[in-house]
Amino acid sequence: MALINSKQRYGSLSIALHWLVVIAFIGVYASIEFSDSFPKGSDMRSFLKGLHFSLGLSIFIALFVRIAARLAGAEPEIVPAIPEKQKLAAKAIHLALYLFMLGMPVAGYIARTLAGKVTYLFGIALPVFGSVNKELAGSIIDLHETVGNIGYFLIAAHAAAALFHHYVQKDNTLLRMLPERK
Repeated sequence: MALINSKQRYGSLSIALHWLVVIAFIGVYASIEFSDSFPKGSDMRSFLKGLHFSLGLSIFIALFVRIAARLAGAEPEIVPAIPEKQKLAAKAIHLALYLFMLGMPVAGYIARTLAGKVTYLFGIALPVFGSVNKELAGSIIDLHETVGNIGYFLIAAHAAAALFHHYVQKDNTLLRMLPERK
């Protein structure tokens, strides 16, 4: 399998990044949802929140590698071709997902910085910049949580569309993003 995308399918780099980001998203959501099950100040709650931050920032980093991989190769064709309205809807969902992967980690990091908290990327302290503004930090966290809830629907729509293409339309949309079978 080629490293970079071809007209027939995504390359191994794009496929690996896609599924690693899926796993990271599961970890991001699971860690923040389960963190509230533990008392404030507990080691497990701190661990889960740290994992949430690290995985979120990892998605942010992976986004730029994904964009580079996408620009370096071709856009694999969907066979049989889909209607223009579906192409437009797919582009809109992909754009929303890319903005989500960009904006959520940035908002989380800025909110923590404004709250005067250090953010760690798997144990590496990231710089804290600017002055503390807890009120603004709280507003950004509220927005971060709201958009995070919207993210559930974006991700579900993306997955549902892939399954719809595979099982109903019977095109190669999903197969292009799966490892090649021999």
